[in-house]
Amino acid sequence: MNFKKILFLLVTGVSISSFGIAGCTTEQRSTETPTEPSTLTAETETVTPTATPTTQPQERPGDVPYVPTPQPVVDAMLKVAKVGKNDVLYDLGSGDGRIVVTAAQNFGTRGVGIDIDPQRIKEANENAKKAGVTDRVKFVQQDLFNTDFSEATVVTLYLLPEINEKLRPILLKQLKPGTRIVSHAFDMGKWKPEQTLNVEGKTIYYWVVPQEIPANLR
Repeated sequence: MNFKKILFLLVTGVSISSFGIAGCTTEQRSTETPTEPSTLTAETETVTPTATPTTQPQERPGDVPYVPTPQPVVDAMLKVAKVGKNDVLYDLGSGDGRIVVTAAQNFGTRGVGIDIDPQRIKEANENAKKAGVTDRVKFVQQDLFNTDFSEATVVTLYLLPEINEKLRPILLKQLKPGTRIVSHAFDMGKWKPEQTLNVEGKTIYYWVVPQEIPANLR
């Protein structure tokens, strides 16, 4: 076999070997490719944060329909209660959170809003965020009749007469003497208010928890 023929065979052999290596690499990649989407999906699922819900399904129908307190009435309620930065205000049936938010904005008051409706809680949290007072207020989705109010120094209400009367013994039992209670529109039956105000045709009632609770109010 002459030198040229030997050289030709050597060159051809190298080319075929090179093609074979390239073919294996291509086959390996094509075999690996289908696994890539699964890997990416798994990674994506791992790093995606899971939202923590701030509300839950409503446990029972609300006791009163939602009707917002007009802002001038809110301002008058907070004024008669003389709220300040050292107070803790509980708003029962807090709705869109305007009483708690206004107290925090204007007086630096810490506040807690209680409402059974998850939509109202969501709305109140959004309003607190817009007002920049989320460090001083919170809103809790809870049944009023299963709530501990003992921390409060001020309590605000806009409920109904029968709900106020049902809450009255609970409030008087839990709240410390000197705690102020302000109600928009409705009184508390046998418990006579210390002040009654009229603001733009709306009535506001004001009480202070006494040192000794009369027997007829327990």
